[in-house]
Amino acid sequence: MYKKIVINVADHETRVALVEDGNIAELFIERGDASDIAGNIYKGKVQRVLPGMQAAFVDIGLKQAAFIYVSDVIGRDYSPIEDFLNNDSGAEEDSPYNSYLSSVRRDRHIEDLITESQEIMVQVAKAPIGSKGARLTTHISLPGRFLVLMPASEHIGISRRIEDDAERSRLKAIVETIREDNFGYIVRTAAEGVQEEKLKYEMGFLKNLWESIQKKYQTSPAPYLLHKEMAISLRAVRDLLLHEAENLIIDSRKGYESILDFLDTFMPSLKDSVELYDGLEPIFDAFNLEADISRAIKNKVWLKSGGYIVIELTEALVAIDVNTGRYVGKYNLEETILKTNLEAVKEIAYQIRLRDIGGIIIIDFIDMEKKSNQEKVFKALTEALKKDRSKTHVLPISEFGLIQMTRKRIRKPLTRMLCEPCFYCDGEGYLISKQTICYNIYREILRDSRDMIGVKVSLRVNPEIAELLYGEESHIIVAAERVIGKQIVIYPDAKLHVEEFELFEIIKE
Repeated sequence: MYKKIVINVADHETRVALVEDGNIAELFIERGDASDIAGNIYKGKVQRVLPGMQAAFVDIGLKQAAFIYVSDVIGRDYSPIEDFLNNDSGAEEDSPYNSYLSSVRRDRHIEDLITESQEIMVQVAKAPIGSKGARLTTHISLPGRFLVLMPASEHIGISRRIEDDAERSRLKAIVETIREDNFGYIVRTAAEGVQEEKLKYEMGFLKNLWESIQKKYQTSPAPYLLHKEMAISLRAVRDLLLHEAENLIIDSRKGYESILDFLDTFMPSLKDSVELYDGLEPIFDAFNLEADISRAIKNKVWLKSGGYIVIELTEALVAIDVNTGRYVGKYNLEETILKTNLEAVKEIAYQIRLRDIGGIIIIDFIDMEKKSNQEKVFKALTEALKKDRSKTHVLPISEFGLIQMTRKRIRKPLTRMLCEPCFYCDGEGYLISKQTICYNIYREILRDSRDMIGVKVSLRVNPEIAELLYGEESHIIVAAERVIGKQIVIYPDAKLHVEEFELFEIIKE
């Protein structure tokens, strides 16, 4: 399977797509707001301790208070690393070490660990999702290309994806030899085959970064952002390039040079894998990726056979329903149902990964009478989910024909990122968010400008979009005018739906 990373950079938004055989497998979006704060480190102030919930609310400077559970407020004696970085860790789930963790967690109480108004250093484990604030942890972790520094632990772990026992032993021996402190380290998958000097260099870099964060903590008021996770394009290089993709293509010269500088430091051999896109067509259009994104924000997804799946996100869980739709089969009902379910399995695994759906997921397959057919569907789903880098746990089909599964959740799902509650239907459904519409307008202007010969561009939009383009999103119009070299005149039109807009070229003044 051929994989590549495609990065689209604009003034207001960066989109990173992991593409597998021409289709987006994973999509990451970074905007100029605080929507993606996972990994950031803050000096926070405890607002309220809740013994009944064994949790506390912490002010880290966001509109919504963040929260922390008792299991995430633990001293230097241990650290829950078994699920770190989507299984890129070396802790074994059934080890005595983890049994120790579980026993200690049960004996701790939140009121004995922190108090109201106390200042603490915390890291965002999960970004805010819906009405839930960010989830925090005091188990600080600083990921690099090859290593993850964990100051609150002394454990040395090796990524499970490094399967060769001799290589695992070699890497562990190197880390034990070169570390000059009692910090814990996770050796990441990218470190396989890497020599000692590179690991030693990165260890020093991470240690200096941690010392810098500690100094900021001592001198800064609370709440305060102590450390921001690196830009999404560099995270794509750090986490995806080499082991998840063969090459990377980006449409920004500044971003391209930044990636080359990053690789110069950590992996010079990968510089030839990075390419600067200079085509006239927008990069996501050139690789036919926009259609995948459009499908990923719709509730109903059609299957090739004529069946379809419906994906509904709720506050507590995600429900996925499988239907035969227009597919009537050829021989008998059981075979028709089995074929539809097996086709749905592939699409469900793909959509879960693309939409970055996490938490509890309930899948309602079409009822199958034969136990052997149920087993086929279950095995097909577990096999399809092996491509997913996020940790999943799947239970067999229940007597009601349902599959229950969980998937590790760190940030908002794609639909929550690109959509907002619909004001036309009083929140019962979703519209494309006004911010996303503005960004779509920007891309459409760039597409159409190649064929325009006029002196100006006329843009007709819903009044609410016009207000946004005149106000906080005015930089989009400025950026578009700079790119196309023409003035853009905005005309509010109340007859247009909020998602609709029209572009015309003005031939004469």
